[in-house]
Amino acid sequence: MPDIAAVKAALAAQRIETPSWGYGNSGTRFKVFAQPGVPRDPYEKLDDAAEVHARTGVAPKVSLHIPWDRVDDYAALGAYAKERGLELGAINSNTFQEDDYRLGSVCHPDPKVRRKAVGHLLECVDIMDATGSTDLKLWFADGTNYPGQDDITARQDRLAECLAEVYARLGDEQRLLLEYKFFEPAFYTTDVPDWGTAYAHCLRLGPKARVVVDTGHHAPGTNIEFIVAFLLREGKLGGFDFNSRFYADDDLMVGSSDPFQLFRIMHEVVGNGGLDPATNVAFMLDQCHNIEAKVPAVIRSVMNVQEATAKALLVDTDALAAAQRSGDVLAANAVLMDAYDTDVRPLLRELREEQGLDPDPVAATLRSGRLERVAAERVGGAQAGWGA
Repeated sequence: MPDIAAVKAALAAQRIETPSWGYGNSGTRFKVFAQPGVPRDPYEKLDDAAEVHARTGVAPKVSLHIPWDRVDDYAALGAYAKERGLELGAINSNTFQEDDYRLGSVCHPDPKVRRKAVGHLLECVDIMDATGSTDLKLWFADGTNYPGQDDITARQDRLAECLAEVYARLGDEQRLLLEYKFFEPAFYTTDVPDWGTAYAHCLRLGPKARVVVDTGHHAPGTNIEFIVAFLLREGKLGGFDFNSRFYADDDLMVGSSDPFQLFRIMHEVVGNGGLDPATNVAFMLDQCHNIEAKVPAVIRSVMNVQEATAKALLVDTDALAAAQRSGDVLAANAVLMDAYDTDVRPLLRELREEQGLDPDPVAATLRSGRLERVAAERVGGAQAGWGA
């Protein structure tokens, strides 16, 4: 049976990275609903992230998105993060919101557009240098909408060439994390549509290139936990973008649509050493809340990851291995289900109390009056977010 003290230690050591854009206004291509108290600049986003970390104790890192989080002095932004008990995490590039990228960015047929895109990626590495970030996260909206629109193989050649230039610019402790998405916004071909394509490019680039698994970027029925297990086995899992989906890339709170899937993913993470700091897997959230309050929603996602991790840590691995060796299908499945059916909320409440935290992080932030206070303080200026 699992050692509860060891389970608590693993949960206390867990680190979950929150996204700066998760604190801003966001929504669908139809509408973005503005909310009171939404941050107006990256500094106020860090203030909100600090609230999440203060309530959960496991969210000290914040991902930035450029140009959404562009500032004049990134060293100063990094220093402010440290003052708030945080550090800046992955730097996310953006090559999908300018007219020049209508036919692609790093895969565009025009070399001048590719040069512009690579220049932005190199700018992101400069920002990494200034902030102390170690991860450059790349997602490309590149693809085609119609058969014959462009040469599929040539686009892969352009992608490889651009990635190689950016990879060569990385420092010794920096990594390139390549994300994939099987469709949208391109509907005929996507240039990085799946984990195999991302893996092939990362393998060619070298040891500092790894794959990011966004849990919303898969076709219905995809066995994401297999992908996670395979990439961990190969030493090529760089991190996650945790969210939930019903139809496509819905970017809902992680664990909200299929908590059993999240448990199955974390079971493979735990079983393949993914919680070991030496594997350097980044557990990042990627969510864009359209109707729910930002800070409580991010806290809820952090708690959902904690709960799935706790259940994965409670799997009786000896009993599971014995059932697997004997070929007892039902017994093996029952071991997993016993762990999944365990109510781990009392364990996590107890752990938080031992750490001097409120056992209910969402209730604590609601009771604090902070949401009302920042809504009154953050009046005027332009709220962070993207329009629709």
